[in-house]
Amino acid sequence: MKTLFIFIIVLFTNIRMIAQETMYLDTIYANNQKNVALFFPNPVRQGITGKENFVFTYNIEKEQYFGLLQASPGDASNLLIINKNGAIFSYIVVYKEELEKLNYFISESNSIGNEKPTDSLGNKEHETKHIATNKDFYYQKFSAYLLEQPKKFGFLVDRKHHIKLSIENIVFDRDELYIVIKIENKSTLDYDLNYLNFYINTRKKGKKKSLQNLFKEPLFKYNQPNVVLENEAVRIVYVLPKFSISKERQVILELDEKNGERNLKLKISHKTINNPD
Repeated sequence: MKTLFIFIIVLFTNIRMIAQETMYLDTIYANNQKNVALFFPNPVRQGITGKENFVFTYNIEKEQYFGLLQASPGDASNLLIINKNGAIFSYIVVYKEELEKLNYFISESNSIGNEKPTDSLGNKEHETKHIATNKDFYYQKFSAYLLEQPKKFGFLVDRKHHIKLSIENIVFDRDELYIVIKIENKSTLDYDLNYLNFYINTRKKGKKKSLQNLFKEPLFKYNQPNVVLENEAVRIVYVLPKFSISKERQVILELDEKNGERNLKLKISHKTINNPD
């Protein structure tokens, strides 16, 4: 719990820093000596300034993705832009003799809203995408945090052909299992990764033994490369939905080489999966 508490503090600190770095553009400086160009994700349909000492020009007859701003000395004002798709952008505009920036590339995320009402289905789709993005951000931050922690396990190892596959940690957080994996290539040949998969393996007793493998789709993969270079090692984090297994089952981690035969399998018991951390 103490480790998780420290991570949460670090996470919210990072979120605050990122939020500060990605604040919406709110002030644009212009003068009467140079054109300041504003580039938008959709064609400009309308541009309005609050005072006459600011002029925003754009092509009315032919759709274009940019407009030009000029200013004369005077009080600050505001600039309102509406794109063809109805997205609204609003800025404070200020006269300044010396300009440090002449081109502004504005993304859709800078929009303050849309003049067209969005239907409920559209709102639900936007909300779903927003939730997914937030989850991926959390997965990424927590995975990066786990890679900074010392390994917990030393017994979950398989090695063959100078390739070593090991699991260093399994952590349960919220509704997910985070599994820290290490691949070491101690050979003189690069290892091209075909896939790294988790399966739930059912072991059946009797004379006619049979195995059934159920693939576990990860929610998120962090730091997984396509190639592990010779004499190099990589550490990866897989995020899986929370699950548990009975003693008749085990989890298999399978590493497969692309266009090669240096394949490894690592077995994880039900005790390890059911009792992470």
